[in-house]
Amino acid sequence: MLQNPKRYTITAALPYTNGPIHIGHLAGVYVPSDIYSRYLRLQGRDVLFVCGSDEHGVAISMKAKKEGVTPQEVIDKYDGIIRKSFSDFGISFDNYSRTSAKVHHDTASEFFRTLYDKGDFIEEVTEQLYDAKADQFLADRFVVGTCPKCGNEEAYGDQCEKCGSTLNATDLINPKSTITGETPILKSTKHWFLPLDRYEDFLKEWILVGHKNDWKPNVYGQVKSWIDGGLEPRAVTRDLDWGIDVPVEGAEGKKLYVWFDAPIGYISSTKEWALREGKDWEPYWKDQDTKLVHFIGKDNIVFHCIIFPAMLKAEGSYILPDNVPANEFLNLEGNKLSTSKNWAVWLHEYLEEFPNQQDVLRYALTSNAPETKDNDFTWKDFQARNNNELVAIFGNFINRVVVLTNKYYNGVIPSPNTLSGVDEATLTELKAYPAVISSSVERYRFREALGELMNVARLGNKYLADEEPWKMIKTDEGRVQTQMYVALQIAAALSSLCEPFLPFTATKLSRILKIESPLSWSTISETSDLIPAGHQIGEAELLFAKIEDEEIQKQIDKLEATKTANIAENKKAEPQKEAIQFDDFAKMDLRVGTILEAEKMPKANKLLVLKVDTGIDVRTIVSGIAESFKPEDIVGKRVTVLVNLAPRALRGIESQGMILMSTNAEGKLVFVNPDTDGVANGETIN
Repeated sequence: MLQNPKRYTITAALPYTNGPIHIGHLAGVYVPSDIYSRYLRLQGRDVLFVCGSDEHGVAISMKAKKEGVTPQEVIDKYDGIIRKSFSDFGISFDNYSRTSAKVHHDTASEFFRTLYDKGDFIEEVTEQLYDAKADQFLADRFVVGTCPKCGNEEAYGDQCEKCGSTLNATDLINPKSTITGETPILKSTKHWFLPLDRYEDFLKEWILVGHKNDWKPNVYGQVKSWIDGGLEPRAVTRDLDWGIDVPVEGAEGKKLYVWFDAPIGYISSTKEWALREGKDWEPYWKDQDTKLVHFIGKDNIVFHCIIFPAMLKAEGSYILPDNVPANEFLNLEGNKLSTSKNWAVWLHEYLEEFPNQQDVLRYALTSNAPETKDNDFTWKDFQARNNNELVAIFGNFINRVVVLTNKYYNGVIPSPNTLSGVDEATLTELKAYPAVISSSVERYRFREALGELMNVARLGNKYLADEEPWKMIKTDEGRVQTQMYVALQIAAALSSLCEPFLPFTATKLSRILKIESPLSWSTISETSDLIPAGHQIGEAELLFAKIEDEEIQKQIDKLEATKTANIAENKKAEPQKEAIQFDDFAKMDLRVGTILEAEKMPKANKLLVLKVDTGIDVRTIVSGIAESFKPEDIVGKRVTVLVNLAPRALRGIESQGMILMSTNAEGKLVFVNPDTDGVANGETIN
């Protein structure tokens, strides 16, 4: 682990431009990387924080085919949505690029050519899956089939999303083309491979020995499992019509594999930044005094800890990542987040539906961050964290301090008198927090760091609750001056300490306290006079607003609607029953009827006793629909009745027919009934 680096290069995983950003992306990558970057800037460090849209590969082609547009139209659409979402949410990238940019095409091509000229690739003809009907080779995500490791029937050609195994398309059992649904054939094609097996010894020494004690256990464990299993050559080219051309002779119609070109996007984004800012890009990637940190999700660990480092090592002039603090996955309301199934909380929609509440989501995602294991986001937990923590603890403390200062001193910070033992102890404890929070952030424990930040607010609340200046003002105004001075020092410290985690709140609090430039954390650690006596503060404003049950229910209902739509879309009709003759059907006498009366059968939860006008007569029918309908709601309902069903006694009542029912997308019972007015009871259905 590099100590006291001269500069930091921080990368956040490039989001695919085949859809918007959702909370899983935020919790896994973008919020933690932003906290880390903001923190380092507050410490006066030289920081470069880069990212960009990942715009090549199969996912883009699939989206384009599905929407009936060109890949360029897809990437332009989602790049715009993603950029605006990140900006509005306050992710503080120094540069956000895109892999369709010329600087990236040039950088990736040059990187490939360097390795090619050095003889680092294996050129090999292999058999790949080919869709004869579509007349094209099938890249990983254009193939689905049964996972050979867990039996999941919807595994992709590169990965099983159920068990997490990395696959080759040819590993799948019963593969199918997602383009035509046809079973693909094997066909020979030439590709270039990066021989990862040549780098096994280097990776063992660099990671398994060198980073045994400072990399997160989930990252280290996954890398060790891969290396222990033996590394094999990995293709760096693909047969595709969308991406960066392979820059060598004999590679017509082939593109760089997206997992070769995407991480190079960090380098090209740096070049783009350097050109704009008039800086030299190379020290941020080639100087040994630079600390390189990759923020990613766990599905990208192998690419950032094995494949990309092997690429950098092969090239020879680049530094290697000092750390790759990957997070696990965030689930949503007990189910795995899914872009394709719309089971997500989309950032651009959140920003519209919860205006000016960016920090509430940042707080909820950080306090529940999946740092060591998968965690679950629920709207109820989101509401509780806002109302019970941000509003009740942080916001409450600031509001009381500002209101009392304006009430007692017209907003002018009073001069303290002699500090009591409690005052001294409180200010001493306050000085310790920058170091405590820093320690957690430096070890990538952002959830722990946020907890310590909230402890600063708790310190302030406890101080006010114990000292009770609103009571003391009646008997000892001099003592209240000291109490309010101490409380205001805590408020001032919070305005800076919260900035990495809650940047919008930091700006608002600084405006309320009229602090023009952020307090340095070293100042908070070293002095108790953070905001001096005589300083004029502003009027009170609520930092956070309570979120009501109605707002949360609206979000829950929105997810339930998505779940219902998914069920309807994926519901398969029951297989056809055994064939019958027309005479068999003709034996059934189906009539239109009307329910005249309905009541629950005593001691039977599922049964309703119905009086039905069949047009022939009025008869009793016992129906097992009591769990789906209230008796009073179905009186007058038009129904379809099987009238010649042999009578049957149910709990002592003779049932003389059967009501026809079906189920909707939610699995609820619905009546099968005529949809045209004027159809009389007793009309036959044939």
